[in-house]
This record gives sequence, structure tokens and C-alpha cells, in this order.
Amino acid sequence: MIIYLSLLCATILCTFSCSTEEDPTTEETVDRENNPEDEDTEYEDPGDDDLDTNSQDLEYENMVGIDFSGSNATITNQFDGKGVTVQNNNGHIVIKSTITDKELNYVLSGTTDNGSVKIYGEYKFNLYLNGVGITNPTGAAINIQCGKKISVTLVEATTNRLVDGETYTEVNGEDMKGTFFSEGQLTFNGTGTLEVRGKYKHAICTDDYFQINNGNIVIKEAVSDAIHAKDYAQISGGTITSRSVGEGIDSDGYILVEGGTLDITTTGKKGHGLKTGEYITIDSNGAINITAKGTAAKCLNSDTDISILKGNLILETTGSAYYDTDDADISSAAGIKCNGNLVIESGNITINSSGTGGKGINVDGTLTIHNGVIAVTTTGGQYTYDRNNDTAAKAIKSDGNLTINDGTITVRTSGIEAEGLESKATLAIRGGEIDIEAYDDAINASNHIEFSGGKTYCYSTANDAVDSNGTLTISGGTVIAAGATQPEGGIDCDNNRFAITGGTVISVGGSTSNPTANVCTQYSVVYNTTGSNIEIVHVESTSDSKEVFTFKMPRKYNSQMVMLFTSPSLEKNTGYTIYTGGSISGGTDFHGLYSGATYTIGTSAATFTTSSVVTTIGSSGGMGGGGFPGGGGRP
Repeated sequence: MIIYLSLLCATILCTFSCSTEEDPTTEETVDRENNPEDEDTEYEDPGDDDLDTNSQDLEYENMVGIDFSGSNATITNQFDGKGVTVQNNNGHIVIKSTITDKELNYVLSGTTDNGSVKIYGEYKFNLYLNGVGITNPTGAAINIQCGKKISVTLVEATTNRLVDGETYTEVNGEDMKGTFFSEGQLTFNGTGTLEVRGKYKHAICTDDYFQINNGNIVIKEAVSDAIHAKDYAQISGGTITSRSVGEGIDSDGYILVEGGTLDITTTGKKGHGLKTGEYITIDSNGAINITAKGTAAKCLNSDTDISILKGNLILETTGSAYYDTDDADISSAAGIKCNGNLVIESGNITINSSGTGGKGINVDGTLTIHNGVIAVTTTGGQYTYDRNNDTAAKAIKSDGNLTINDGTITVRTSGIEAEGLESKATLAIRGGEIDIEAYDDAINASNHIEFSGGKTYCYSTANDAVDSNGTLTISGGTVIAAGATQPEGGIDCDNNRFAITGGTVISVGGSTSNPTANVCTQYSVVYNTTGSNIEIVHVESTSDSKEVFTFKMPRKYNSQMVMLFTSPSLEKNTGYTIYTGGSISGGTDFHGLYSGATYTIGTSAATFTTSSVVTTIGSSGGMGGGGFPGGGGRP
């Protein structure tokens, strides 16, 4: 229905615009629409090689041919006097067609450094770029003033080049938006190459939809968008390589990537790799490489939802945050910025952000990860505008619920106050393998944190490994949490409900929240020690030496250290011994938690009996956290 309405609107527009026959020499100077602020000054334009067009000898039914040679052009028009007129104004070609019962085949070849092609019509047609080089110092190189579907073929083995000027000469109100402009739909096919420079505004622009099925499009510069589409943009195949100040691909509607290869660089302030007014869907096995260099620039930015069904994405931002006085808010760079909900079904996604306040993934709605391999690194520090406005770098953040069902996720942050995983609502880890090393909280949520499956390692350099400002539940999976020294800890949920009903947990830090005994069904232990500088901890039953766990510490705590551990192996009313030191050989480990290894006994540090569901050993170093720990231990 959407496509039908688009075609209907295009037909109505064509009735007015395609039949317009104003004098093409009417002129009015138009200022260049260029905002070079924050453009990457290190970039050196490599220029253009001598154009070897390699034009082919082509013959098509219903063909109209234009072969440029400097300011001259050879015109082949079998429809002269039969519905098609071709006007040559010193290399500036104007084609007007009234034919509506057959698709014409326009074939462009040859080169000109002061020419153009403008096409009026009332019916869809095919445009063959057959080794053509067009430079128009005062306007678009190709200007299609028809709202019908235009099928563009990049002829095999040819190289084509289109360049516009920095200022345009307006023609009685006709759109002036880019080097290759079309009122109608643009669909690219063929296996040739098209090079475009957009010196005035966009490089390729359509007031309808843009689609590429095949071909190699290289946009060497665009002072605004490399590709701009009003209705939608669909990448089904081919290769797009672009460098622009504005967006790489910008659509007022949606963007669908279901094939092809994208290599996009944007350099301007708030520039975007893919920018859409609706949604973005990526369902492609092709490579998608996007670099956003400008201040507050973003690789993917959607006003609604983003779905990554599969794909190989490498996203990089280098720009810093800034205070946007128009929005009265701080705007940050981001690998993925989603104003709606983000769903990741699968794929390989690598995101690097190096600017101050930069984000890896920033979602206003919910974030759900079902599978995939995701690696996010931020190295930027905190951005401060004034005492009331600042923002820190964050790897993965959502204002709504953040849910991980499966996948392999690696997170690294190093800047001041930079967090790993953050949800302003509920954060749930139900599966997958998560590896987080963060400067600030490795995992943080405002309302609730849930671990019910998977394997999670979280390490904080300067704060808590797991920090819930609300409640916390552990019912399954494996959790290794290493927080900073006192007063920070491995697990912190303030004085709120902390339930342990399953799973294996080893949490170390300067302190811990204590499990809430009356809601726990699995036994846990809070082990307090000081000045131990422990490297290895091994726990086994005292009577039969049955191993509970063997763990190599991820860091040293020279003063107060608190270890919270729980395991299905802990049994009621059973005595256990804690050994420190010793050695480990063989086996495998998940961030220090060994299985199938041989442990050589070290020093007996403490014994305890699980007479209560929560057992505390030594002087309390806990942060509270909802419970009455229960007792039953002895130093």
C-alpha cells in the first residue's frame, strides 16, 4: 500500500513537473549550501585519476544516445519528431519526451568539463551510464525532472564520473539538490563504476526512493549527504563507498540493508552514517563499515526502531560531545543511536568510540540482544559543559529495559565515570557470555538487575562491578564480579531486596551487599578478610574434600576484601574449609573460575558451617543490602 501511494503521488507530481518546459537559460544565482563546521581537517583529497571511461558499443531498442566530446555532443535520436526532442546548448543537453507507451533507453557516453543532462518525461525510462564523464560548473550533472521510475545501469567495465559546481544556476523553481538528482525513483544496476562529487549539496538525491541492486558507487565528496532519499533507501547489492560532511545515506522514510557492501565516512558536526526518519533494518551478510568523525556524530541514527537481523558491522566514532543550545541538552557521538527500540538478532558488531562523552550503543527505548558477537570499546572521558551539564562515555546504554538472551558480548571502557552496561529500568542477563571491564560500574540498572543464565564477567576499575539502584535477583548462570576497593564492591544493591535462588556467583571487592536471607533458597557465604593479598581461593567440604570452587583472583586487595559466593554445591548444615594460596594446574577457567583443574592445597584461612541460608565469616564489610545475613560461621 505504501509503494502504491508513493507511485500515485509520483504520478500526480509528474503531471505538473514533467511537463514543465521553462526556458533553461533563465538564471538566478543560488548560494552554496555547505556547512563545513567540524570537517576533518586531516583529510587530503586524493583527487581524480584521468578518466578512462571504456565506453562500450551498445545498441538498444528505443534508444536515444548522447556521446559527449568536450563542448560538443553527438546525438542519436530515432524519435526525433516522434515525441522526443533533444536540445544541445553547447554541451548542456535537455531531453523532453511525451512518449507514454514504451520505455526509452537513454545512453550517455563520452566526457565534458562543461555540460549536463536534463530529462523531462511522463513515463518511466532506463538510463545507461556507458563510460560518461560530466562536469557542470553551474548545476547538476544529471537532472531528471520526472517523477517516474528511473532504472540506472552502470554498464559493465565502464567508469563514469559526475561532478557539479559549488554554486547552481536556478531554473524557474526546479529542484536543485545534488550532482545526480531525480524527482522519481532511482534504481541502480549493472557492474560498472560511478564516481560522484557533490560540491553544492548532495551527491545523489531523489525525491522518491533510492535502491541499489548492483554496481559500484564511489562518492568522493558531498558537502551535505552522500545519498539522500525522500521515501526510503534500499541496499540490496553492489558497493557504496562514500565520504560526506553530512549523512552517508539519509532517508526521510526507512533504510533497509539486505545486501551489498557499505564503506561510509562522515566528517561533519552531527553527521551520520545511516540516518532515517523511520526505522533501520539490517539483514545482510555484507560488510558495513562506518566512520563518523564529527562532533556528536553517529554511525547509525534512527528516529524510531533499529533491527539488526544479521550483518558484519564495524562502527567508529571519534568526535566529542557538545552542548546543543537549540536543544538545551548535551549531544554525544554514538555508534548506534536509536530513539525507539533496538533489537539485535544476530551478527558481528564492533563499535569503537574515542571522543569525550561518546557512547557505543545509546537507546531511548528498550534494547534486546538475542544473539550475535558484539564488542564495544569507549576510551573517551567525561564531557563537562557547566556544573549542571555533563555526560560520561558509556558502552551500552538503554533508557528502557535491557535484556540479553544469548550472544557473546565484550565491553571495555577506560574514561572517567564510563560504565559498561546500563539500563534506566531493568537489566536482565538470561544467557550468552558477557565480558565487561569498565572504569565505572560494569553493570548498572536503576530499578532491577536479574541474572538467570549465561556466563558473566564484570570488572570495575574504580566502582562497583554490579550496581543496582533497586532490587537484584540471581537465579541461574555464572557471575564473576570484581569491584574496586572499599567502599566499592563486587555487588551493590543498597539496602534493597537481594534474592539468590540459583546460579554460581563469586563477587569480590572492598564491600558487598548482603543477600536477603528470607527470600533466598540457595546457600551463600559472605567472607570478610583484611590485608591478605590473596591470589587463589579454594573452597571444599571439610569431611570429604568435595570441591565447591577454585578461583584465581582477577586483582589484589591489600586491605579490606569481601568475597560473596554461592553455588548449588553448597549444602545445608555442612562444614567447609576456605583455602588461600596454593597452585592450580590443568583444567579450564572462566575469568579465574576453574573447572577440571588440580588444586594443590595452600593455607587454611577459615572454616564455616551452612547452618543458615546466608553465612557470614569475619567482621562485616557488607553494605547491607536487604537482609539479615544469618550467622552460623566462625573465623
